Amino acid sequence: MAITSEAVKKLREKTGAGMMDCKKALEATNGDMEKAIEVLRKKGAATAEKRADRVANQGIIVTRVANGGKLGVIVEINSETDFVARSQDFIQFANDVAAIVEQKTPSSIAALLALPYGDKKTVGDALSDLIGKIGEKLEIKRFDIIRAENSVIEAYTHMGSKIGVLVELETNTASPEVKLVARDVAMQAAAMNPSVVSREQVAKHVVDQELDIYRQQAKNEGKPDQVVDRIATGRLEKYFQEVVLLEQSFIKDASKVIKDVLQEASSKHNDKLSVRQFKRYQLGEEK
Repeated sequence: MAITSEAVKKLREKTGAGMMDCKKALEATNGDMEKAIEVLRKKGAATAEKRADRVANQGIIVTRVANGGKLGVIVEINSETDFVARSQDFIQFANDVAAIVEQKTPSSIAALLALPYGDKKTVGDALSDLIGKIGEKLEIKRFDIIRAENSVIEAYTHMGSKIGVLVELETNTASPEVKLVARDVAMQAAAMNPSVVSREQVAKHVVDQELDIYRQQAKNEGKPDQVVDRIATGRLEKYFQEVVLLEQSFIKDASKVIKDVLQEASSKHNDKLSVRQFKRYQLGEEK
């Protein structure tokens, strides 16, 4: 099949590989994007960056924490241009929608759009009015709600509200000091983009695929067969350190990992702290 320049550009954005490498990978996989990514990784051509500054699409992410840390809300609303995303009308609408989600806890976008907005209109009506006023396509893309039980929720927004995180931290006290720990964890997730809380949550097929990639990389580098598995296992450990929240180096102190931070805080505050879950939104990402 013919490979379009748009497909090559998209693969390059996903992997950081060169244009020709991307084109060849797509040709070799008959245009399959995910298989092309795997081909590039096996060649060592992919340089995908997981840090927070890789995506800067248009819109805003709003987080809210209510009821003393017992309810958390995160909402993404998109616009076509950054100019609109920075306008007061758009920001006000986004914050109003987040407040409605907090108060009414709808089950879906459709349910949210049907909720009252002000005295005489729904959220859907208000969205349509704003679209007419601004002249751009606007969309309430998604939202999540976390309710805490024997835990506390904290939030953090990053890069001018282009990234937002909610973290639920299991705790017996929910003291101000513990809430600061939860905020640090939310800041970590915003900056370093983990995929899961613990390595046990990484699916077996993902682990197997990573090992296969690392074995192929080692073979391509000319490593002897007897050390290929050991090299692959070592690289898998580095993979876990990148994608597993508890195993990431703490952004405030690289001598510690997040697991250490939680253990130290547990001892200091006579509390058993653990990360129950997190929700991380980054503008424009595909979910």
